[in-house]
Amino acid sequence: MNTIKSILKENIVQMGLIENLSLPYICMVLGTALACGVLIYVVYKYFYRGAVYSENFGLLLVLSTLTVAFIIMTISSNIVLSLGMVGALSIVRFRAAVKDPLDVGFLFLGIAAGLTAGAGLFFIAGIGTVSICMVFVVFYFLGKSRTSYLLVVRYDNKAEEEVKKLVGGIRHKVRTIAKQGQETEATYAVSGKCENLLEDLLSVAGVENAMLVAYTGEGQY
Repeated sequence: MNTIKSILKENIVQMGLIENLSLPYICMVLGTALACGVLIYVVYKYFYRGAVYSENFGLLLVLSTLTVAFIIMTISSNIVLSLGMVGALSIVRFRAAVKDPLDVGFLFLGIAAGLTAGAGLFFIAGIGTVSICMVFVVFYFLGKSRTSYLLVVRYDNKAEEEVKKLVGGIRHKVRTIAKQGQETEATYAVSGKCENLLEDLLSVAGVENAMLVAYTGEGQY
């Protein structure tokens, strides 16, 4: 029996399925994962498009990168431990709802960075994280000019033609129109340069109020 165990252990070692983790290697893995996680966190924080930023989710990106790297580094050092880790992780269930689909992409980026760093592919982890973050930043600035807004205007019926004329000067789509007596409340989905739109609408006689809200929905038009 001992002979069989020794033979199996020797074969596993020769296959590279068991590695001795040294302190410099551990520091290199965790340091690379931390650097990638911090970069992902900074990009997510400063280029966030949603209405309400969650600092907890930003910290989760860093923690998930480090945790995945720690797990991969551990299971890659011992095949027996890897089998036990798979069984343990299979019972973990995450129920936190992710509201923005873009958050899922950042979470997967953190996991991918942790996987590559934990596997010892430090160069790939760094280059991959930097490249994907750069692609996101480029597309962020390309899509910034196409930011969508919800425009809510309340006006008297006598100002309807002037309001339609001003709104018609930009790209828009009617969402709702509610009439009550001599008053009308209209909601438009607008995009483009809307900096002076509110001032122009409020200067129209008969317009009671106008509100412009950033629209973060998934629908495109």
